[in-house]
Order: sequence, then C-alpha cells, then structure tokens
Amino acid sequence: MQKYIEKANALIEAMPYIQDFRGCVVLVKIGGSVMESEANIERLLTDIAFMNTVGIRPVLVHGGGKAISRGMEQAGIAPRFVQGLRVTCSATIGVVEKVLKQEINAKVVGILQKHGVNARPLHGDWIFRVEKKCGRDATTGEPFDWGYVGEPVAADARPVREMLDAGLLPVVTPLGTGPGGLLYNINADSAAAALATALKVRKLAFISDVPGLLRDVTDAESLITTLRVGEIATLKQAGVVGGGMLPKLDSCVEAIRAGVGKVHLIDGRMPHSLLLEVFTKKGVGTEIIADE
Repeated sequence: MQKYIEKANALIEAMPYIQDFRGCVVLVKIGGSVMESEANIERLLTDIAFMNTVGIRPVLVHGGGKAISRGMEQAGIAPRFVQGLRVTCSATIGVVEKVLKQEINAKVVGILQKHGVNARPLHGDWIFRVEKKCGRDATTGEPFDWGYVGEPVAADARPVREMLDAGLLPVVTPLGTGPGGLLYNINADSAAAALATALKVRKLAFISDVPGLLRDVTDAESLITTLRVGEIATLKQAGVVGGGMLPKLDSCVEAIRAGVGKVHLIDGRMPHSLLLEVFTKKGVGTEIIADE
C-alpha cells in the first residue's frame, strides 16, 4: 500500500507545477551520448509526451553528434572538432543533413507519435538564418573558420507558434540557411538557445550525458545546483568549463539575458530526469538564472 501512497503523493507534488506551466512553451534540447541509448531516448520522449498531455507546450531541438561522426566515418571523412565545434567541409555538410533529417529527426518524431503526440519535423534551415562561424585558433591566434558551420543571427518563431497553436509538437533539426542560401550546420545548443530566445520560453532544458555543471569533472558530488549568469565568466577563467560545455554555457547566458526564464542542464541518463526537474521542488541538475 505504501508504494501506491508514494505514487499519489508524487502526483500531488506535481499539481502546482502543472497548473503553473499549463499553456507555457518549454524548449527541450536533447543531445550527447544519451541519444545513443534506446532506453534513455524512450524515457526522455515519454517525459515530453507527458508534458504535452498535461497542457505544457514542448518544442524539441535535437543534436546528433555521435550519429553524424559515424556517418562521416562511413563516408571516409575523419571527424574533427575545434573549440567544441565540428569542422564541417562541403562533403561533411551532406552527411550532416542526411543523418539529422532522415535518421534522427524521423526516429524522434516516430517515437513521440507512438506515445500519442502529434509531433512533426521542422527542419532548422526553414527557420534559422545564420552567418558563417569564424574565430581564431586558440594556440596560434591565426584566423580560423569551421567551414559550413553557422552562428544563428535570427530565428523565425512564426512557424513554431503556428504548429503549437495547431496542436503540433515541433521537432527541430540544428541546421540553418547562410550566405548564398547555402546549408550550414549549427551547434544544437546554439540553435536551441536562439529559438528559445525568439519564443521567450519559460524554461529551456539542455539534456545530455552529464549530471549538470561540475566544479570537478571527476567528482559527481561537486555539482553546482544553482548558477547565476554573472558567475559563468569566473568559472571559465578558472578552467572549470571546457570542450563542448563552452558553447552550451555561452548559449545559456545569451538566452537568459534575452528574456528566457530559466535554463536547466539535466542528466538524461537519470530515469525521468526531465519530469523531476519540471514537476518537483528540489529538481535535479544545474539551474541557471539571471543575476539579481
């Protein structure tokens, strides 16, 4: 009997959050090796289906890094990353488009539909306008560009709102249209932040294969549960943040400063971590909020 009471208590605990977020747009970005596990992706998409069922309006942006790397290797192209971003040559962008649109997006949409959600693909090159990503080599200081990698400069929220108003759940690929009308790869975190900013969402959740932001990457107990955007620069200078977390945190800062309510970094390997973050008082992972 006790286990049934605990289940009922969990529903009661969730009730005020359901009431508060009903009708609100929540953007969820899924990426990392969490997408490689059938059990993990099934649980995460079940969480999103639940959110949709109780009246929250989810928008999903997905990555596909490991699947893209496999596709590149099959095509005889060696994956290469600089400052956490994939270098994307003219041959690579074709692989990226195929994997994202025909494999990952189609799979995610299919699983959501299986759970009764009216999910539909919304490819990023229909809504994101980008400029070519350029920078400097961290070692030599020489100018460097990532090829067909774009930085979002505009996100057209209108098609997303129209889909939401029609009762559809948009599943978005991290692609964009850049100079000359060419297709560009976008870091999925940057794409999610740009779209969340355009939509002014209540919550933006990044789901990956890490517990959140750790002060010591070797110690799961060093999780930072709440972080203000003003503290992020100090953490970067201290070397706490590196690799793929750099563009993720930069995206978080931009989103918060542009009006997104809260950003969450959540471990998708934990069963139903998304529901725990949204519908419980304590939550899980790292919560990033504006400065006071």
